[in-house]
Amino acid sequence: MPNPFEAVWNTLKIALDNGDEPKSPIHVIEVGDLWKYLTMIEEFTRYDEIALNTSSDDEVLEMLNDAIKLCEAQVKKLSQFMKKEGIPLPDVTSSKPNSDSKEIPLGVKLTDDEITNGIAFKLVVCMQACVKGQADAIRNDVGLIWLQFYTDWVVFGTTLKTLMRKRGWIKVPPYYYPPGFPNQKLK
Repeated sequence: MPNPFEAVWNTLKIALDNGDEPKSPIHVIEVGDLWKYLTMIEEFTRYDEIALNTSSDDEVLEMLNDAIKLCEAQVKKLSQFMKKEGIPLPDVTSSKPNSDSKEIPLGVKLTDDEITNGIAFKLVVCMQACVKGQADAIRNDVGLIWLQFYTDWVVFGTTLKTLMRKRGWIKVPPYYYPPGFPNQKLK
């Protein structure tokens, strides 16, 4: 069975041993993953900004600010890496201006439940993209970027899940009781 510590050690050893050798060029699938992820994070930041303008709940606003900070940090790191590698950056929409949540009509305004579930969906999509990027990565530096981003989302996700549980906003599918299960509830 693979040892996770050994895998980390081997990755570090390869990164350290190849200090004098030139880096291999980044391949097209790595470029595609990076480009798509940067586009996705930029667009998700716009969602967070819209949500900031519609919520008035202090805990939701704090979570949204944390999400924006996380996205901006990842955008900065990824943009710098892509520029250094000569990868053109995607065209994205500009930031949303601040507005007063009390001035937004109720039919247009997102509820805090909708906001947090939208962020949870974003979290899942980002984590999947990070795992795919990690699986596609040939270069260790690219693989480590994906690992860091994935770890960022795991940490953020625990905070989000705690808030959603506290408020009863987690969407739970119906429970499954197999036939013959003891104490089965009958309708």
